[in-house]
Amino acid sequence: MFFKKQNALTRFILKYQIAVILTGSFILGAGTGKIVTRIEKLPKHVPSIASSSINSSSSAISSESTNWGLGFDEEGKRPTGNASIEQLKKYNAYYAQNTDSKILYLTFDAGYENGNTPAILDALKKHNCPATFFVVGNFIADNPKLIQRMISEGHTVGNHTMTHPDMSKISSVQAFQNELSSVEQLYKNITDQDMPKLYRPPRGIYSTENLTMAKNLGYSTFFWSLAYVDWIQDQQPSKEEAFDKLLSRIHPGAIVLLHNTSSTNAEILDELLSKWEEMGYRFGSLNELTGI
Repeated sequence: MFFKKQNALTRFILKYQIAVILTGSFILGAGTGKIVTRIEKLPKHVPSIASSSINSSSSAISSESTNWGLGFDEEGKRPTGNASIEQLKKYNAYYAQNTDSKILYLTFDAGYENGNTPAILDALKKHNCPATFFVVGNFIADNPKLIQRMISEGHTVGNHTMTHPDMSKISSVQAFQNELSSVEQLYKNITDQDMPKLYRPPRGIYSTENLTMAKNLGYSTFFWSLAYVDWIQDQQPSKEEAFDKLLSRIHPGAIVLLHNTSSTNAEILDELLSKWEEMGYRFGSLNELTGI
């Protein structure tokens, strides 16, 4: 996805990226000799579906690049992930909370803005539900007013990297840091505040080296224990399909991943939050989960 506006923040990104030269983040404009910022088509999450290959009982997380995935065994119960809560704890990483209390943590991945975020914010405000928005570089650059609204209404803005690459393929600590610090700088320019150290790997792809670098930079890493296929723009799920997944699979301590680009999410969020409340759930923030 390409930047559409050449505003001051966008020009800052281009200058900054040219300076740091992130591997794989640039292409030469055809026949122009100019550097054009390239971001992978967003988002490309791997669906959180049941998988017989998921086994979190091993003593350590694999060092190989891995797609985050889930296996659902029983309705209303926490699913099994690629790694357990305890295994992830070593890296200040989370996919759910180990609790029997009916609390859930709502998160949104924000790759770009297509008009659905204001309605999502309206629903969150109505239900006094704090959320974390994991944003990429072009979203924060192009939508400073939305970023300011998120903060003023009690939400947290987390880091989803500058260009949404496969971070597990970045072996250089400097290149890894640049993907995060570029977003931090944009956030600081808009808010005059330091960005919270909350990170979600693009597409949920990770490795132990990846998790270690994020931890050493002071970040907590967040996966999820509930998500559904909501990001395909021309194949949006129906209200019934969304509720089937989001109500039957909710569980105590869930970290829920939704996408701000989804028109279905914008349409159903008010009712969805009401239904979760009727089921006895309350809404927590990731800061509450981590104790930060």
